[in-house]
Amino acid sequence: MIRLLSLTAMLLASTAALAENSRPQPVPIVDTIPAARDIPYPGTITLAIDATDTKQGIFRVKQRIPVDKAGPMVLLFPQWLPGNHRPSGQLEKLAGLKISAGGQPVAWTRDPVDMFAFHVDVPAGADALDIDLQFLSATAGNQGRVVMTPNLISLQWNSMSLYPAGYFTRQIPIEANVTYPAGWTAASALKATVAGSVYRYEKTNYEVLVDSPVVAGRYYKKFDLSPRVVIDAFADAPAQLVASEAQVQAHRNMVDQAVKVFGAQHYDSYHFLFTISDELGGIGLEHHRSSEDGVKLGYFTDWENSTPSRDLLPHEFAHSWNGKFRRGADLWTPDFRMPMRGSLLWVYEGQTQFWGHVLQARAGLVSKQDTLDSYALILAGLDTAPARQWRALVDTTNDPTIAARRPKGWTSWQRAEDYYNEGLLIWMEVDSMLRQQTRGKKSIDDFARAFFGINDGDWGEVTYTLDDVVATLNAISPYDWKGFLTRRTTETGAPAPTAGFAANGYKLIYTETPTSYFKANEKDRKNTDLSYSLGLVIGKDGQITSVIWDSMAFKAGLSVSDSITAVNGLTYSPEKLKEAITAAKTSDAPIILLTKNGDRISETPIDYHGGLRYPRLEKIGTGEGGLDRLLAAK
Repeated sequence: MIRLLSLTAMLLASTAALAENSRPQPVPIVDTIPAARDIPYPGTITLAIDATDTKQGIFRVKQRIPVDKAGPMVLLFPQWLPGNHRPSGQLEKLAGLKISAGGQPVAWTRDPVDMFAFHVDVPAGADALDIDLQFLSATAGNQGRVVMTPNLISLQWNSMSLYPAGYFTRQIPIEANVTYPAGWTAASALKATVAGSVYRYEKTNYEVLVDSPVVAGRYYKKFDLSPRVVIDAFADAPAQLVASEAQVQAHRNMVDQAVKVFGAQHYDSYHFLFTISDELGGIGLEHHRSSEDGVKLGYFTDWENSTPSRDLLPHEFAHSWNGKFRRGADLWTPDFRMPMRGSLLWVYEGQTQFWGHVLQARAGLVSKQDTLDSYALILAGLDTAPARQWRALVDTTNDPTIAARRPKGWTSWQRAEDYYNEGLLIWMEVDSMLRQQTRGKKSIDDFARAFFGINDGDWGEVTYTLDDVVATLNAISPYDWKGFLTRRTTETGAPAPTAGFAANGYKLIYTETPTSYFKANEKDRKNTDLSYSLGLVIGKDGQITSVIWDSMAFKAGLSVSDSITAVNGLTYSPEKLKEAITAAKTSDAPIILLTKNGDRISETPIDYHGGLRYPRLEKIGTGEGGLDRLLAAK
C-alpha cells in the first residue's frame, strides 16, 4: 500500500512537471516578396558575362538593373525552371555577390524563408543597381553538372543573373553580351552580332532569355536539317564532328517526320545545341526554339553502338510542340519563383517519350528493329518492378521534387519518374484504341495534329487541362476518355499497362539471348543487366548498382551496397556469372556468390534455376499491325 501510494505520487509529480514545461509559439511567416504582375518593368536590364576562364570554370558577371524609385526592392535568383520539373536553380554556385548604386555599396539581405530572394533598399537618387557576381561551374561530377571545360561551355542565363520580383518575366526587357575565349564559336536560338570574341545578343525579355541558352566551343560544325532547323554541334575534338551523309540525312528525316506529325511549327528557327563530350556534363533539356543535347563521345564515329543515345534529339525536338508550346496549365508559371505543379507530366513527358521513339523509327535514325527492342526494355522494366502495387503513376509526377533526381536504393519499389515510360505505354494504348474504334481510319497522329498543330508560327504558350486532352480525343473518336485516362494514371495493384502493344500486334517475351539494342545499352551504361533473371544490375568492378525488389537477388539479401568478388569459387567476371546462371538450369545447386560490403565478406547462395532472360517483342499473328503502321515513315 505504501509502495502504491509512492508510485501514484511519482506519477502526479511527473504530470505536474510535464504541464509546467515551456511551450513556445511559432514566429509568423510573412511573405514580403511581391507577387508577379503582368505589367511592363520600367527599364531594360543589361547583362555582361566574361566566360573566358575555362581553366577554373568561373563565369564573371556584371549586371545593371534600372530602378525608378527609392526604397525596398527584391531581386530573385531563378529557382523553378521549365523542363526541370522541380526547384533546380543552382543557387549554391552563385558567389561574390556585390550590389552598388552610383558607385556606392548597397547592402543586401537574403530572405529568411525564400533563400533565392535578396532584399535591398534602393538609395534616393539612384537610377540603377549595379551587380557583380560569379557563377562557379562544377569542376568534377560530384559537384553537379560540369558546364565549362577547356574546350566547351554550356551557358544557362538563369544561373548567372538576378531579376526583379513583382513582374511576369515576359515583361522584363533585357540585353546581354558574352565574351568567349578567342577563336571560339557560340550558338543559341537568340540572334547575336559578333565583334571578335564578344557576342551581343538581341534585346528580348527575361523569359525568352532563360529559354535561349548558349553552347560555345573550340571545335564546331553546323549541320543544316531544314531551312529552319540546324544542329550546332560541338565536341572535345574535331574528329568527333565527322558525320556521314547518311547520318545527317537521318536527322533531316527526323525533322521532316516531326513536321508531318504535328503540322504547325512553333519557332522561327530551331537549334539543336549538341555537344559530344566526355568532359562537359551530359544533358537533355527542352527549350522553345532550341534544345540542350549532350551525349558521350562516339555519337557519329561509333554509330553502331550509339543507338541508345539517338532517341535524345527526336525527344527534345518533340518538346517544342509538347511541353513548350502546349503545356499543362498547372505547370506554367509567370516567373521562376512560383512553384510548378506537374500533374500532367504523363502528357508532357509521357507523350513526348512516345513520339521520340516513333520519330526515330520513322526517320531511320534508329532502325525499326532497334526501336522494337528498346520498347521491350521499357516494357520489361515496368513489368518486373512491383512498385505499381502501392504508388500510382500520377504520384510519380511529384518525384522530381521529392527525390531531386538523386539516386535511389530501391527504385523498383520506390518508383522514380515513371510518367515518362509508363506514360508511353498509356499513349500506345490510346493509339491502339483509336485504331480499333475507327477501324484503322484514325490514330494518335490525328490527335497530335489537332492538339499541337495549331497557331502556326506562334512560339508563346497555350496551356491545357485534362479536359482539353479529353475533348480532343473525343473529337476524333467519342469514348469515355476521361474515365480511361484517370483510371490508368491513378490505379494501383494492376500490372503494367502493356495492352496497347498487344492490341497493336506485339507482346513482351523473354529469351536467353539479348537483342543487339540490349547489348548496346549495356555497353553505353557500362553494366551487366541481369534484372530479368537474378534481379540485379552490376556495374564496374562487380559493384551492384540495382536490385529488383522481391527478386531472387533481393530474397538472398543483396543490396546496392554490395559488390560481387567471386562466383561458385571463381573470381567474378560478367561472363562467369552468366555461365553459372546457365549451368544452374540443369542443377539443383544454388549459385554461390562471394560478396563484399565494406570490410565484411559474405557467402550468398541464390537458389535460381530459370536461366538467362532478356526481353524482346514478339509479333502476334501475321500481316501489318498497328505498331508496324505507327513506326512507318509518312
